[in-house]
Amino acid sequence: MSAPTLHERLRGVDWGIATGHAVAAPPSAAARARTRLPIDSEHALRWSEDLAAVVGSTPATHRIVAGWQYLQPDGPHSWNAAALGRCDRALDAILERGDRPGLTLLHLALPSWLQDGGGWLSRDTARHFADYAQRMRDCFADRVDLWITSSDLSAVVLTDYVAGLSPTGRCLGAAGLPAVHHLLLAAGLGAQVLRGVPGGVGTSITLMGGYPATTDPWDRLAVERMETWAHRMYLDPMLLGTHMVTEDGDCPVEDSGCVLPGDLETIAAAQDVLALSWHCPSRFSAPENLLRTFPAQGRFRELNDLNRLLARLGFAVVPFDDVETSASGWPIIPEGLADAIASLHAMYGDRLPALHITDNGMADPDEPGAPDVGKDRRRASLAARLSWLTGVMDCGVRVSGYEYWSKRDNLEWRLRYSQLYGGAVPSGTEPEQPSIPRDWVHEDVFTETQYPGTRGSLAAAR
Repeated sequence: MSAPTLHERLRGVDWGIATGHAVAAPPSAAARARTRLPIDSEHALRWSEDLAAVVGSTPATHRIVAGWQYLQPDGPHSWNAAALGRCDRALDAILERGDRPGLTLLHLALPSWLQDGGGWLSRDTARHFADYAQRMRDCFADRVDLWITSSDLSAVVLTDYVAGLSPTGRCLGAAGLPAVHHLLLAAGLGAQVLRGVPGGVGTSITLMGGYPATTDPWDRLAVERMETWAHRMYLDPMLLGTHMVTEDGDCPVEDSGCVLPGDLETIAAAQDVLALSWHCPSRFSAPENLLRTFPAQGRFRELNDLNRLLARLGFAVVPFDDVETSASGWPIIPEGLADAIASLHAMYGDRLPALHITDNGMADPDEPGAPDVGKDRRRASLAARLSWLTGVMDCGVRVSGYEYWSKRDNLEWRLRYSQLYGGAVPSGTEPEQPSIPRDWVHEDVFTETQYPGTRGSLAAAR
């Protein structure tokens, strides 16, 4: 009897694509002429061909971003009829192609009138989000198959209000933690509004797969600390009904004073899926081990900057050694996704809803003049990654969907600071990004008292 094929082992997984804002005004002809990157449809086609070659399936779902800032730009009681019409036509076009539409309500940006009023630091923003979700339900519930209340919770609030990384400059530290609570509250209120619609409802977090840099137990603890801030910050309230407590017994969000009676019950309301945005794994070290594992010069100086910030949380990022990378420097580790999901399942077990992999691309374009090189590597990487994924599914982890984020295959992130935060650039090349702004670099993190000899070594690396 022959072994089951990859297609058979992944039976029941909904394959799909995801593209950007459906409601933004179309770019001018001049703007299109200046754009050298491929358009979304070309990347969607590439994913379809890759999936057919590897699994024997084709995408059946297509998720788009509604774009709150476009739909309600002028205040809580006005709606942009043109933007609503574009979203309406986009959903109809997906249905006409025979695909099932999905809709993400929030992707990073708020309407300016909400941002000017405090953004996610204001509790009122969660209430306005519930009203927005209600309008989206009234307009589109007859067509949407999957609702995602927010993409990438950490990017919306933690990296913005707390760390000041995107956009740079805000960096409120602990004073920004109410933004985390209010976004979670908004997701819970949105799920309540959408409950009972024909399609499923969920929200999205970034899945941060991590490996200890060495066999030192303190590096293993560094991975756990990373998971605390990247995963438990959001999933403890959603799945356990309580805000994350650190190893020291502190509850940073509760201590901020923003939690009111009944909030956690709303946040912990059951959702149909948990969307996981996945890119690539990282290695983590205890800050005191950083000098043992981290190059002291050259192209990793930007990660040294990042680690000044992360060291406050008890961990640091180090590059992988001798690992093949994509064109953007992301390590190609096929088992990374499966390992990260297994770690998540070890934390929450059966409390996890069905998982939906989203925002997945390897940022590896076809090589000029030799497109088959990039294609073959992409498909080999996809086949290996899915083979590992079936292993955790065989152990009882529910994976209901897998999407490819076709918006430039994540290449737009290669042109932004965030690529520097994520890993090393390929050997022998120089970073294309400008220097990381200094306004979020805390010079007091690495001191001679905390980690003797660190400051001098980091200074030399700069």
